Amino acid sequence: MRYLLSFISVCAITLIIVFCGNGGAQEEYFRIHIRANSNSEADQNVKYMVKDAVVDFLIPLLSDVETKDEAEDVMNANLDKIEEVADEVLFENGFTYKSSAYISFEEFPTREYDDLVLEEGYYDALILALGTGSGDNWWCVVYPPFCFLETKKSENYVYISKIWEIINNIIN
Repeated sequence: MRYLLSFISVCAITLIIVFCGNGGAQEEYFRIHIRANSNSEADQNVKYMVKDAVVDFLIPLLSDVETKDEAEDVMNANLDKIEEVADEVLFENGFTYKSSAYISFEEFPTREYDDLVLEEGYYDALILALGTGSGDNWWCVVYPPFCFLETKKSENYVYISKIWEIINNIIN
């Protein structure tokens, strides 16, 4: 039994590397970018408030997503609702501009977080522009289903995945 659990653990780690490692093609990822109105302190602060509300809204919708196409379908079906969530946060905090959510195939720079590197290139993404959307952005990866918090330390990753829950339960 112990050898079986070790084998399952090795398989689980291999799956994580395959799905999350450096070798994945760009077309295997679906990203989300929340772009602030500007780089002013107020616009940057509200961007993070919007991020928290939008991520809280999306977690239950994305928890059972198993493919990139499913993730994109969920996003497309909820563009208006994503804008409503963002606009509510903006309004509650005294901002007069609104948000605009859309799916786009855009060029992004290389991003590195511990062992995961998303190479520079074109990716499908949900873009949530706050106001003009010309400020710095926050991003995460919707598919494969995990998001990153503010640091590169792996204990700060938030995994939103049924697969990850199963693997984690087997290992622990």
